[in-house]
Amino acid sequence: MGFFVQLTDAIAARQSLLVTGLDPNPEMLQAWAHRRGMGGRSFLSQARHWIKAVVEATADHVCAYKPSLGFYQALGPVGLELLREVRELVPLDIPLIIDAKHGDLNSSSALAHYLFRELGADGVTLSPLAGQDIAAPFLLYPEKAVVITCHSSNAAARVLQHHPDEDNPLYLRIVRESQLWATPDQLLLEVGTSDPAILARVRQEAPERFLILRSLWGEEDRLDALLEAGLSPTADGLLIPLPQNLLVEDDIAERSATLKRRISERRDRWLEGRSRDQSDVCSLWLPDRQQDSTATAGTPPDADGTEDPLASLILDLFDIGCLLFGDYVQASGAVFNYYVDLRQIISDPNLFHRVLHAYAGQLGELVFDRIAGIPYGSLPTATGLSLQLHKPLLYPRKEVKAHGARRLIEGDFEEGDRVVVVDDILITGSSVLEGIAKLESSGLEVEDVVVFIDHGGQADTSARQRLAKQGYRCHAVLDIPHITGVLHAAGRLSDGQAATLGHTPPERALGVEGILASS
Repeated sequence: MGFFVQLTDAIAARQSLLVTGLDPNPEMLQAWAHRRGMGGRSFLSQARHWIKAVVEATADHVCAYKPSLGFYQALGPVGLELLREVRELVPLDIPLIIDAKHGDLNSSSALAHYLFRELGADGVTLSPLAGQDIAAPFLLYPEKAVVITCHSSNAAARVLQHHPDEDNPLYLRIVRESQLWATPDQLLLEVGTSDPAILARVRQEAPERFLILRSLWGEEDRLDALLEAGLSPTADGLLIPLPQNLLVEDDIAERSATLKRRISERRDRWLEGRSRDQSDVCSLWLPDRQQDSTATAGTPPDADGTEDPLASLILDLFDIGCLLFGDYVQASGAVFNYYVDLRQIISDPNLFHRVLHAYAGQLGELVFDRIAGIPYGSLPTATGLSLQLHKPLLYPRKEVKAHGARRLIEGDFEEGDRVVVVDDILITGSSVLEGIAKLESSGLEVEDVVVFIDHGGQADTSARQRLAKQGYRCHAVLDIPHITGVLHAAGRLSDGQAATLGHTPPERALGVEGILASS
């Protein structure tokens, strides 16, 4: 069962959007333990009894637990053992999210393995400032979730989070970028704020994501305003924290149930209001038939005269902005009049599934033991194909760390295993060849490379030809002429844009030396 299914099932079973922390804060627990005659016991004993009491009191009223890793680490080895007890106490049908705010790339793989495999947690919170690389090791566990912290309620953080101005603050840039890293099923957003306006801006930028509200609210009207700002159109998608002070009271269960009912009533009223406002609007969205009928008109048929099976996929990729026009420097140093950006695919589960299906069509006739993704762009794709085809996944590291296991290849394999290499776009072939060299130096065998788009080029200088000269077969789902033909025939590209894609003038295809010379 994946995280998203686990979470939505917990919400439905308990009719609750509440999430609670399990943070053994010494300042908070001292009064609680004293009231129960436990003041003379060790803090570890107090924490153990408190955690058990909170779980028993709230298990019927919350849909997730979120203990902060730092409190347990501060207790040393016994604290990590206490965290294992938390895992045993929390019902397995309720997600356990470890609030780590992790942001260190060097230890990410080790932490992901510990949290997801050894501890059995279901999710982790991450700090986003290291970019997509921070999420990649955790996303290799597709049944687990990552929660990206996009805004903190800490007043001192405002100067950074709201830079450079309120029209385009950093926290909204984080919201936009992090959604490109994984699908809504696997990536959530944590929003620390008591300001409904900030929460509303995050919801507007991330309409399909689950949001976890971090900050506490004190007044009744503030809770209603936060619900109004953060709920999705279906009156869910927002996880709300139990106030910390409630967790040290004697009537935790009763107060949790009361808060749950209050939120449920507010959701019901909100849905009723939306139903009245939209009573004359069909809830099922259908594409415009006139546009749909012309979208594939003129699409080039296959050689046997049948309709191009990839035409609709090409059009949808174009419509979500995967093809951009302008001056773009490629990783090789070349400058093209356009840029193919496939990162947005992973934020559209349906489209991502279709892309994986297209990849699988190329992989179907190949013989291989394992799938290798080229970091970092193709790792989500390689992960999806590994799950779909039931083939083990591995990947060559971009760099080998000077500490830890110092692995060149991540994943389990045997010498002599045959590996198919998966990448997103083939332009020069340099990154693919670099990855193959690492795989082969570790005793693996590579014969085939599968890419989604082959950029092409002159027959004697193309990346495909470069791979062939070194003994590797290249298989591509699409190439630029195919894409251009479909988009031009469907009216998505003008004659000039089609010409740009079909033929890049030599003076614009500058190599590294040309760029330096012209700068």
